[in-house]
Amino acid sequence: MTMFRMANSRPTAGRSVSRRGILAGGLTLGVALASPAVARAVPFDPHRSTVRTDPDFRPVTFRLPAPTGRKALGTTALHLVDRSRPDPRMPSGHRELMVSLWYPASVTSGAPFAKYMPKRTATEVDSAWTGEYGLALPTGSFDFANTETHSRVDAAMQPVPHPVVLFSPGYQYSRFVNTAQVEDLASRGYVVVTMDHTHETPTEFPGGRFLPGVPADQLPDPAFTRAAVETRTADARFVLDQLERIAGGRNQDTDGKPLPSGLGGGLDLEKVGMFGFGLGGYATANTLLVDRRFGAGLDLDGTLQDDPSKGPLGEVARKGLDQPFLLFGSDTTQRTDEGKEHYDKSWAGFWDAQRGWKLNLGLAGAKQKAFTDYQFVFDQLFRAIYGEDEIITSVMTALVGSVDPARSVLAQRQYLTAFFDQNLRHRPELLLRGESPRFPEVRFAR
Repeated sequence: MTMFRMANSRPTAGRSVSRRGILAGGLTLGVALASPAVARAVPFDPHRSTVRTDPDFRPVTFRLPAPTGRKALGTTALHLVDRSRPDPRMPSGHRELMVSLWYPASVTSGAPFAKYMPKRTATEVDSAWTGEYGLALPTGSFDFANTETHSRVDAAMQPVPHPVVLFSPGYQYSRFVNTAQVEDLASRGYVVVTMDHTHETPTEFPGGRFLPGVPADQLPDPAFTRAAVETRTADARFVLDQLERIAGGRNQDTDGKPLPSGLGGGLDLEKVGMFGFGLGGYATANTLLVDRRFGAGLDLDGTLQDDPSKGPLGEVARKGLDQPFLLFGSDTTQRTDEGKEHYDKSWAGFWDAQRGWKLNLGLAGAKQKAFTDYQFVFDQLFRAIYGEDEIITSVMTALVGSVDPARSVLAQRQYLTAFFDQNLRHRPELLLRGESPRFPEVRFAR
């Protein structure tokens, strides 16, 4: 797994063993619940921890896997206001969003690499994993604010039109937690627009204004899920509206921030897709149902019903779509064969109703969080703190599954790109026709 190795030095074996009890404590209750974002663990106890008091301990920065495409990368953040949707909780009185665009860049010299997360968001996400309802780790373990991406801030865009793909994150998750997938698509010639869904996901606005989103211990009930899907769908449609205006030469950033050179001309809005993780996958399918501008969609392990066990099926699961759609599930959710463990009747219903091109893939050995950056973040974090202690394997299996992080990242990247290449660029992809010896961990479920 060389592409995930840390720059930080690791502790000695002796220190690793002394910290073993903390890691085991986090494993005891720190296994993900039904929600894609919530985890519970034994609260961190500073009196029994050798980590906080260890002089060698320091916050861990991470290495993102290098993109596989040939394009240099740029990124920019936009502050958008939807004046058609009132929101009295916001200073403008209307719905406000933060989005990031990740794109092929033409000129990158002199521009700094973007940090993985802005500082306040990074603090909030670290707190969610290390606080009362997180893993048994000290506050500050995840140093996302000093972790670098492969994308340069506000770099000029490559001056040719690129297909556009929107991304919706999981429940409570930041738009940055799938950056490895997003940067890889951008390196293959896509503009990827990642969205924070204000009041649900943690959102940081220009000037330091921050909204934490849904509390870490709050599980979504069916009414919340239904409202969230509708809100996310409206967000995606609004963002696409703004991209159309940007492509027409207008700057839609609320604060008048200058746009990267060439941004408007680099958007091919005749080729638009969307994908999402968890609740974002459900929102993706629902968005395609109501807006035909979106030509293809992909769901990473998200059920298509408001209550994962009781239903009823979401409208898209009952009606299906005309656009191509890919279901990509883990080992522990979204099975379409009745009678098998983890059967999800919403995926089965969608499969039967789907009119457009369809594919159902499974990632062997994976749990839901394996479809996010946490699959390599956890691996790097635990090894930086605990060395090579064998208990790390047990913790990783409990959190993200037994699939190898490097293989999982590579497989997901290849199948995401193949799907959008085939269905937005109209390039037939052999990888989508049947199981491949190159990726034995990816199984064709139907």
